[in-house]
This record gives sequence, C-alpha cells and structure tokens, in this order.
Amino acid sequence: MSYNYKLSFVSIFIALTLPLVANAKISELETVLAEEQEVTDYHQLDAQIEAVNKSTVSAQTGGVISKLGYDVGDYVKKGSLIARISSENQKSGLQAAKASVSEAKASINRASAAIVQAEAATREAQANYSAARAEFMRVKSLFAKRIITKSQYDQTEAAMKSALARVQSAKASLNATKAGRTAAKSGLSSAKAGLSKAGQQLGYTEVIAPYSGIVTERHVELGEVVSTGSAIMTGISLKEMRAVAHVPQRLILKVRKYNSARIYINDDGIGLVAKEITFFPYADTSTNAFKVRLSFDSAPKGLFPGIFVKIGFEVGKEKQLVVPATAIAYRGEVTGLYVISEKGIPSLRQVRLGKLTNDGKIRILAGLDAGEKIAIDPVHAAVYLKQQQLDAKVVEAEGSSHD
Repeated sequence: MSYNYKLSFVSIFIALTLPLVANAKISELETVLAEEQEVTDYHQLDAQIEAVNKSTVSAQTGGVISKLGYDVGDYVKKGSLIARISSENQKSGLQAAKASVSEAKASINRASAAIVQAEAATREAQANYSAARAEFMRVKSLFAKRIITKSQYDQTEAAMKSALARVQSAKASLNATKAGRTAAKSGLSSAKAGLSKAGQQLGYTEVIAPYSGIVTERHVELGEVVSTGSAIMTGISLKEMRAVAHVPQRLILKVRKYNSARIYINDDGIGLVAKEITFFPYADTSTNAFKVRLSFDSAPKGLFPGIFVKIGFEVGKEKQLVVPATAIAYRGEVTGLYVISEKGIPSLRQVRLGKLTNDGKIRILAGLDAGEKIAIDPVHAAVYLKQQQLDAKVVEAEGSSHD
C-alpha cells in the first residue's frame, strides 16, 4: 500500500468517525516554519550495476578433467575445489623429483666421507714429510762434517722429496673431493628446485576458487582434456559491486567539478552516497558520453549485477523553500499543506512539490512563502480543523437556543 493511498484512507476514516468524537479533546498542533535552505541539485542518469570481482579461472597444467565440483548458478565459497585435473603424470614427476633429491643428498654424504678420508691422508703425508725433512737435516749436518758418505746423503734427500710429493698429492685429492661435495650440493639445490616445481605442478591439478561468488559459466565437461590456459569456469562475487553510468558531454564539466553522486536503489529519493567516483579520460566516439564508475561501501539487498539504477550527479547548489516530507497532505488529486493562520486555525493549501532533499525534506516550488507556519502532521491537522468547525457549530447552536 502506497503512502498516498494510506493517507487518503485515513482521511476518509476520520471524516466518517468525527461526528462520534465531536466532544473529544484534541491535542494542540505541532507546527514548523517553512524556511529556505541551501540544497544540492542532482541530475539523474541511468546506470548499470556490475560486479567488482568477475573472472574466468583457467587450468595451469594439462590433463583430463576428473572432477567438477560446481555448475552454473551454484554458490562457491573462497578456497573451495572447483575442478580436479587427472594427476598421474604430475605424481610421477613428483616421485622422480623426490628420488633426485635423495640421490643428491646421498652424493653429498659420500663426498663428505671422502673428504674425511682425504684429510686424514693429508695429515699422515704431512707428518711423514716432517719426519723425512728432519732426518734429511740431520744427515745434511753429518755429511758436512764428512761423517757419512754421499750416497747416504742422496738417499735421505730422495726420501724427503718423495714425502713432499705425497703431501702435494694428498692435498690435491682433498681439494678434488671438496669440489665434488660442492658439485653435489649444487645438484641438491637443483633437485630441490625440481621437487618444488613438481609439487607446484601437482598443486595445479586442483583448481581452487579465488573468492566467494556465483558460477555464471562452465567451460568444460567431465572427462574433457584440457591444456595449460584452458578456461574452466567463470564467476562473479556479489559482495562487492559498483555502478557504471555514461555522462553526456554537456554535463561532464559540472560532474567533475562537484565530484559527488548518489545511487538510488529504491524510491526513497535519498539514495546512497558514492564512496569513490572514477572518470574515464575519454568519450565514446558514437555517443560523446564519458564512462563513469561509482563504488559504494557495501552492496544493499536486492542489488545484483546487470540491473539498472538511477545515479544522481551533483551539478550545483541553490537556496529553496523546504518543509518536512511528513507535512504533505494528499487529498485525491490535490497535494497540499495545512497552513496555520494567525488565529491558529489550519487550512489546506495546494502546493507544487519538488524533489526530496538529502535530509528527507521536500522542496516547495509554488504555493507557500518562507516564514509561514505549517502543521507537521496533516492527519492531526485535519482532525483539529474539523473539531474547530464542530465547536463553532455547537457555540452557534447554543446562542440560537438562548435567543
């Protein structure tokens, strides 16, 4: 039931029941002065709602679709499994990568054990060289004193040189073993990278929903072979939405200047304040209109992508006469206000209405002057006026009887 119909019904009810309450006490009227205030002027344009999050989820690996968890129209929670791709090849690759990692670790262990042996051999060769060199120095001293023969001297010198050669050989072997362990560590890093990639490829076999939303299109069938990049499903989120309007060239300068707009979801005339306005920096070549995108804090109930709404773009401010919207009386085809006379008597006066303001008041375009007193409740004013008329008739009747 509309607001106008309700008021008309109440008015008829009052008119029928007033004779029964002629002697009832009616409370005083609540009034307010009509005043001018600065109101914002909005220019309304059509706009269409669209989802902020709308995307197509694609396969990141190849294989056969082995499971489809959802279909068109289904609601999907974030993180849910949308589809599964056959993973036999990916599992084999993961096992091979794990084997490579194990082999690389074994190579490192073998190289480490070889390094321990090479270090021990190097220490032993170094000790033998030290002993041989000491013996050579002793023999050299004796040979200088002519105590031993030249052949004994040569034999001791040869033994020292041989021990030195073994030290150098042991060190070279140790360095080669260390180089082998370094290569084994590098092989382990490569094997781990391969394992990570194989695990990632296996993870790609499960297609996960990036956000909560509704499936709008399914691109594959169960058992279908897909390759990397193949589209799986398209979906939208109903949590975040925005409006898109096209502003004519003649209005774009004012709209940019004030950078304020309201989105009208229903007929309340007040709407929601746009949180952010994005102006596209070019006009459509066929319509010469500029695309404007408006976002708001949260999506109200009943708002869905694709529906049309009204957008009120601020284009200026001016002073206008306003009254509370509750003060308007609707009497069939007549729209008016109960204006209070100097004697306190309300009378219905026809007025011409404008648009609602942001604070719920209504503009009066004609029929009322600023500073006039009006009744806030038209139903109460009608009852009050009828009561005053009945009281006047009673007084008149009593005067006639005295005569």
